[in-house]
Amino acid sequence: MPVDEPHRVTCHLDHLLQQRGMTLAALADAVGVTVVNLSVLKNNRAKAVRFSTITAICDVLQCQVGDVLSVEHEMR
Repeated sequence: MPVDEPHRVTCHLDHLLQQRGMTLAALADAVGVTVVNLSVLKNNRAKAVRFSTITAICDVLQCQVGDVLSVEHEMR
C-alpha cells in the first residue's frame, strides 16, 4: 500500500467509551493527552499514534489493542 493511499485502520473508541460510560474528555485526562488528539484518533483521521498512547488507552479502558483498533481487509 503506497503511503499516499488512505489507511484502512478503524478506531473503536466511541463504542468503548459508550460501553464504559466514559467521556472523551475523561479518557484524555486519564491517558494524559489532549482531547483534540484523541478526537483525531476517534474520528479515524490519525495518521500515526504512539504505542505509549495506545498502551495508556488500553490500561484505562481495561481492553486490548484489538478492541481499540482494527484493520479493514482490502477487497480484491
